[in-house]
Amino acid sequence: MAMDGYRGFLGLLVSALLVGFLSVIFTLIWVLHYREGLGWDGGASEFNWHPVLVVTGFVFIQGIAIIVYRLPWTWKCSKLLMKSIHAGLNTIAAILAIISLVAAFDFHNASHIPNMYSLHSWVGMIAVILYISQLLIGFFVFLLPLAPPSLRALLMPIHVYSGLFIFGTVIATVLMGVTEKLLFVLKKPAYSTFPPEGIFTNTLGLLILLFGALIFWIVTRPQWKRPKEPNSTLLQPNRGTPEGVEGSMATNFGNMDKSDSELNNEAAARKRNITLDEAGQRSTV
Repeated sequence: MAMDGYRGFLGLLVSALLVGFLSVIFTLIWVLHYREGLGWDGGASEFNWHPVLVVTGFVFIQGIAIIVYRLPWTWKCSKLLMKSIHAGLNTIAAILAIISLVAAFDFHNASHIPNMYSLHSWVGMIAVILYISQLLIGFFVFLLPLAPPSLRALLMPIHVYSGLFIFGTVIATVLMGVTEKLLFVLKKPAYSTFPPEGIFTNTLGLLILLFGALIFWIVTRPQWKRPKEPNSTLLQPNRGTPEGVEGSMATNFGNMDKSDSELNNEAAARKRNITLDEAGQRSTV
């Protein structure tokens, strides 16, 4: 099925993938070149897994999971397959986010640094909790054929909004974390003197912000929404009810096919036609 503005979509998609990939590469360069590298010994090298895994999973992979329904070459795939891919990407992102938290807490505990005192840590923990809750709700309500269609319809707007809200919160948390880290480690030369590491890492922050902006733009264009399947009344194995609505973070811009007033007008017209037919039959008797 043709997509309106396909070239524009393809250009934005390629740009988003490129910017997201560069964000991951910049993060690796930051920790490998400017910081102590990567390790798992309770030291600074273990903490460096925190930004690497957050940017890779919580930002890049989550962003791809958000727009997976928008890829036009997947529109011929079954909705169940796309839901499974969407859930799988989000699961990978959640696992990487949890490992990143372990690395941060291990480093703090080994270095006798207090945990959960900064705004970055508060907002980040809230984002992780919300993300895991969102993943579980999406799995049990939208992926498995257990929830009734009425519940899916009720939760879908909340699910869509909360997914985009969490992604935006993650972007903000990452930017806070990058700034906090630079303020801690850049003393001589100071962060305020524009050292190479500060400029490089600020550029990383701009890439992450741009990636988030591209993902938001792609997912909020109604003309790029996955079309409804021709057979939208697929039966569930255990209930015989419709399969449900679109998966987690694809924005719902669907329109009603017919309004109540149109249906009422059609019904009234059919009644008038029946009445006229009956009158015509009586007149010919």
